[in-house]
Amino acid sequence: MKRMLKGLYVITDKKLIPRDRFLETVEEALRGGANVVQLREKDTPADEIIELGKALLKLTKQYGVPLIINDSVELAKDIGADGVHLGEDDPIVSRAREALGGDKIIGVSCYGKIERGLDAERNGADYVAFGTPFFTPTKPERTPTSFDVLREAVSRIKSIPIFAIGGITPENANSVLETGVDGIAVITAVFSSEDPEKAARKLASIAANYNKNRY
Repeated sequence: MKRMLKGLYVITDKKLIPRDRFLETVEEALRGGANVVQLREKDTPADEIIELGKALLKLTKQYGVPLIINDSVELAKDIGADGVHLGEDDPIVSRAREALGGDKIIGVSCYGKIERGLDAERNGADYVAFGTPFFTPTKPERTPTSFDVLREAVSRIKSIPIFAIGGITPENANSVLETGVDGIAVITAVFSSEDPEKAARKLASIAANYNKNRY
């Protein structure tokens, strides 16, 4: 599963994906070529996330794509997911690793902080994410992270993949990937589209032209 950590990484958003079409919509993104799926559920009861996560895990397994759970190590364990994505307010990498085991994927949000990325790498994270390179409606308060920061991250973080996230679209994805990052993570560009499969396919194709195996 860890070999899949490149290319197009899609993140769910319940504001964009109708509950009655949740699995269907995510499957469209998978058919379009998404390499990683993150279940991101803010302010949703834990039992609902677990039920949704287990159903989604069955789907992602069919496509051989890892399912990552946002923020919660406990929910990742309960769901049996492939890994967890940690933000600033979540457990540190070493604690997540102890809880989940060596075979699970641990990702870390670095925002625009190179040192946070280096620390994540040293402590055994499997990938890091830097953002946002552009304005994004998902995080309207976030100050954009410059391409110089992305390039510095690529030059200094050598052993794990780097994703860029935030405001990435088919129109600007090339410029992001040209910094040397291994992949692009998106929410709106796929899940606000009238045709998520087509949107994902276009972004996955763009990413494929720049993918660099860093292992």
